[in-house]
Amino acid sequence: MTDQQDAVSQQALVRVEDLKKYFPLRQGFLPGRAHVQVKAVDGVSFSIHRGETLGLVGESGCGKSTTGRAILQLHKPTSGRVFFEDTELTGLGGTELRQLRPRVQMIFQDSVATLNPRHSVGKIISEPLRIHGVHSSQDIRYRVTELLELVGLNPKWVKRFPHEFSGGQRQRINIARALALNPSFVVCDEPISALDVSIQAQVVNLLNRLQDQLGLTYLFIAHDLSMVRHISNRVAVMYLGKIVELAPRRMLFMDPLHPYTQSLISAVPVANPKLERGRKRIILKGEVPSPANAPSGCVFSPRCPLAYDECFVTPPPYSQAKPGHFVSCHLVNNDKSSKIPV
Repeated sequence: MTDQQDAVSQQALVRVEDLKKYFPLRQGFLPGRAHVQVKAVDGVSFSIHRGETLGLVGESGCGKSTTGRAILQLHKPTSGRVFFEDTELTGLGGTELRQLRPRVQMIFQDSVATLNPRHSVGKIISEPLRIHGVHSSQDIRYRVTELLELVGLNPKWVKRFPHEFSGGQRQRINIARALALNPSFVVCDEPISALDVSIQAQVVNLLNRLQDQLGLTYLFIAHDLSMVRHISNRVAVMYLGKIVELAPRRMLFMDPLHPYTQSLISAVPVANPKLERGRKRIILKGEVPSPANAPSGCVFSPRCPLAYDECFVTPPPYSQAKPGHFVSCHLVNNDKSSKIPV
């Protein structure tokens, strides 16, 4: 992605305000036993500008996918608000939300589970068209052919079934189905994590090309920082249901402020052997706490090598440390060094 592509429109297409999604967890089988709430997403706020890609990264189980699903109302949020343009999605009923569905779509992670093995590729891609009112067989055939060519697949394969395709080809079918109704906003839920490394770059390049060609806006969810760095304009780092840092891509990778972000970036290999030999890995101690029993204070405090008394007691505010660079860390807010010594 070029520097020119970093200068995206500042008009927010999607706004997320204090989004929370809690899942009840029953303790024991007897009625009347207390319920524990799993705080999968706990007070997340950000915006996605029209035409940009916001990368959302973090460890498995941190709430990334739940955030994407809650934005699209596939999971009904516990609280908070989500706006698409000027429409509040969290306030829409079933019929109103159905009418808006063509404009907001999702590319799922598991291409095997999300493609019906009994349906041909043509039927899979045409299903959204039929559901949303395109009934002309000629129009449907033309659109399916157009979509297959758009994602780099041979239109002659329209009668084949999912098992006849490779993993990368199945993901291209998923992308074609997501684009069938000409959406403006697409949530990409780890679309490359199940693919071979050589295929991952092809799919990311395809998503970049489609964005330029169709004017798409992406929320790109992943745990691979190198791919996020390649495709994203801005990057949000998530830990245990909260966003701990959000910044323009270059700013985040050149000057990460949160200790968790610093540890993630230290694990990304560098292509230059001399630079790689001189780098130090930041190894975090302990395990990620359970979202059903999150720590008081800062959620990262039990693993943070720089944590001090306030970190274990008071949740840090999510504030702007630099123009466009937001972070949730007492060390930054109190003008203390947040750099982990290596």
